[in-house]
Amino acid sequence: MYIILVYDISLEMNGARVLNRVFKICKKYLTHIQKSVFEGEITPAKLKKLEQELKEYVRDDLDSVLIFKNSNKRWLTKEYIGIDSSDVLSNFF
Repeated sequence: MYIILVYDISLEMNGARVLNRVFKICKKYLTHIQKSVFEGEITPAKLKKLEQELKEYVRDDLDSVLIFKNSNKRWLTKEYIGIDSSDVLSNFF
């Protein structure tokens, strides 16, 4: 399946550490395309593992992670408005 993962991590209460952990976990499984956005092809088993790892750090009262799922990447059309920063952000952090 193809997914797009978006997160919003609050910087309150040691949020920088949480943000760093969430970024590193997402980078293990997906491709970084913008500051808090990842995308990629992933198996259901790996998605479940990704979600479990994220749940260890994401704080229910401060943070959010949104996952858009699609069975096939061909049904997704990507369009940029402004700068296509996909090459610049691949080394973010």
